[in-house]
Amino acid sequence: MAKPSRIASSNEITASSTRELLNQDLAKKVRTAYTRLEERGMSACLFGSQGTCCKNCNMGPCQIIDGVESMVGICGATADTVAARNFARTVAAGTSAHTDHAREMVRGFIATAKGQTPHEIKDVAKLHKMAALFGIATEGRDKNEIALELGERALAEFGQQDGTLTMLKRAPQKQQKIWKDKGVEPRGVDREVVEVMHRTHMGVDQEYKNIMRQAARCSLADGWGASMLSTELTDIMFGTPVPKRATIDLGVLREDMVNVTVHGHEPLLAESLCLAAEDEELLAMAKKAGAAGINLAGVCCTGNEILMRRGIPVAGSFIQQEMVLATGAVEAMVVDVQCVMQSVAQVVKDKHTDIITTNYRAMMPDGVHIQFDEHDAYASAKKILTRAIGNFKKRGPHYIPKDKKFDVVVGFSHETINYMLGGRFRQSYRPLNDNIINGRIRGVAAIVGCEHYKHADNVHEIIAKELIKNNVLVLATGCAAQALGRVGLMRPEAATEFAGESLREVCETVGMPPVLHVGSCVDNSRLLIALTEMVHEGGLGNDIAELPAVGTAPVWMSEKAVAIGQYFVTSGAHVIFQDLPISGAKKFSDFILKGLKEEYGACWGVASEPLDIAKAMIAAIEEKREALGINKKKERVLMDMAMRREIEAGKGVGGMGCGGGKH
Repeated sequence: MAKPSRIASSNEITASSTRELLNQDLAKKVRTAYTRLEERGMSACLFGSQGTCCKNCNMGPCQIIDGVESMVGICGATADTVAARNFARTVAAGTSAHTDHAREMVRGFIATAKGQTPHEIKDVAKLHKMAALFGIATEGRDKNEIALELGERALAEFGQQDGTLTMLKRAPQKQQKIWKDKGVEPRGVDREVVEVMHRTHMGVDQEYKNIMRQAARCSLADGWGASMLSTELTDIMFGTPVPKRATIDLGVLREDMVNVTVHGHEPLLAESLCLAAEDEELLAMAKKAGAAGINLAGVCCTGNEILMRRGIPVAGSFIQQEMVLATGAVEAMVVDVQCVMQSVAQVVKDKHTDIITTNYRAMMPDGVHIQFDEHDAYASAKKILTRAIGNFKKRGPHYIPKDKKFDVVVGFSHETINYMLGGRFRQSYRPLNDNIINGRIRGVAAIVGCEHYKHADNVHEIIAKELIKNNVLVLATGCAAQALGRVGLMRPEAATEFAGESLREVCETVGMPPVLHVGSCVDNSRLLIALTEMVHEGGLGNDIAELPAVGTAPVWMSEKAVAIGQYFVTSGAHVIFQDLPISGAKKFSDFILKGLKEEYGACWGVASEPLDIAKAMIAAIEEKREALGINKKKERVLMDMAMRREIEAGKGVGGMGCGGGKH
């Protein structure tokens, strides 16, 4: 049995590749986020971290102390009002980031349908499935014609002012009724973000429960709106991910090749670079410069996208972006939007490396801007790679950590899970549900979200190992997924090394890892569909709130993580974070941590240590198992001939977790 992971102290680096690199002279000269954190010497503001600092008008900032009459806002705003406004604005900011990303993907999808990009409509089956959902005719129509109508209908949902979003129809019926009864069905994606910002303006909504009702509605516009549209249309355009082996960590950089890292979130750019990297003209140019070829490697969520679909290796996650550059072996880091630190341009100031910005929304001092044109994507990609190739001969002292890369198996979309469990002709979530009912799998846990310089880099590892040891299947997205890949948990072999006996049995039978890589942070919508499929399959309740399922984004950094957490809670899934900016407002805090359960069947949870988070997640799963009545020890049944005939007839045997009918 493998030894348990050591709990690292706050902000300690445990990744061997990073430690090895930072011991090199060339990396010691680089100021990283770790350096800046130590140099700051300041702790976080107590009022800000507890959610009770208000700066929504120019009479403040006002620092609020709950229950102290002299410490309400100048306008009279209480701690509960201020904390609710701040929380709702965080949800709106995270939703807006996913929304702007999704809008660009939909626009790229439309351009592809019109033949204006080098891409094509690859997953026609999913195209037809989405078309049916939107009420679009498919019979006798060309795939591009269908895609164009689907893209235009999807784009309209961002700006629509009335009605509801189409993707809401995919949720369990009970969930849809809850949303309707509570008045939180999103009308249009952009409208809900705008309304949050208006309601939280000084002097508008001042009732914390009402503010949170709009935050819930806004979060659904993300999870069941923008993010889900982005994921599904991206799959149709570039292909729905299927399991494939790949590699991850700093060792994927190549000594003999032009190293180009792609960092950000919008896969239109990355996919175009993947195509251009195989261009004969560019390959000849690279060889003329003395390189064996062009080595693309991902960073952050763009890395997850091309890892899932193409098996392109990932060099690093969010907290490794400076380390990737500190190797001195990267010719260009190509960035678009989100999670790109301004410091990357300073890391390479004395190096041959270019930081190439590509989106008009996101420019950077000391960066080189080459605007990516989705209508001339191939030419844009060639221009970027040509500049990178020109830097290869300028490469100076460098260090690539040897043997510092891990095998991972990725590509577990909700369709893949369906296929993996039932095969091509019997695709079904039935085996998953049955294994949860019979207790081989205790439940399902999602580990999602960011990494954080203020916390040790092994938080995700500690949580995941505790979960799988206790027979909980883990699904991971975003930088959390990369962190788990770096420690070898995304190999099928990890089941033998780390999983509990019954989860190991299931994983070995299917040939899957105990931790499944499900995609980037925008792909958390895949988890919503997977949970919905479990409900539809039967035997585990009538809505997501009844499933033995729980989520965490333990070391969240980005506002997107809070938006994700809120749309899971609003969808009925319990979520546990390491901290939330709510503790300074007692009534609001109680409402977030308890009261929301009465509204949506789920609420937020907070635990400070990674092992405590894992234990709280297991406890939440056990509570759901108890409520479903599936924790009772079943007596062993000796099957007679009549029972066997019932199984062969597809009727199943009651209480045995097997059979053809819905439970």
